[in-house]
Amino acid sequence: MKNLTEHLSQYAKYHRDERNILTHYAGIPLIVIALFGLLWWPLFTLGGVAITPALILFVASALFYFRLDVRFGLIMLLFSGSCFAIAGYLATQPTAVWLGSGVALFVVGWVLQFIGHYYEGKKPAFVDDLIGLFVGPLFIIAELGFKLGLRKQLQQDIEHIAGKTH
Repeated sequence: MKNLTEHLSQYAKYHRDERNILTHYAGIPLIVIALFGLLWWPLFTLGGVAITPALILFVASALFYFRLDVRFGLIMLLFSGSCFAIAGYLATQPTAVWLGSGVALFVVGWVLQFIGHYYEGKKPAFVDDLIGLFVGPLFIIAELGFKLGLRKQLQQDIEHIAGKTH
């Protein structure tokens, strides 16, 4: 399995245009919220806890991020947890509001993604590797960290492989 640098570098090869990255800052959270919300229906109850596809996705993604890097795993837990909480709120709304908001967030999120990739001139990373759907949220968190001056060695390693942003 790839390590953190390999995953982020592979994803970064499709995301070197700053305009594309900017669209991802908005589009990815909208898609994550939408997915959690649309997958909120319970499969079964275990010890009084409703097990939903959203919960399974949340736990699986958290394990993926922690396996790659504990520090990013913690930040991703906050990011994903926030998205999960918003999705949970939407799931408590009347069906039309829940479904309408989930679909709308999903569509708007993907429209933003494709606008960004228009600027980039490249297809989305997940087209070549479905794991890119998990790496996308991690990528935007890493990019924010780089902008704050954090994890400079990781940023340099990624830029050595994928090139600098422009």
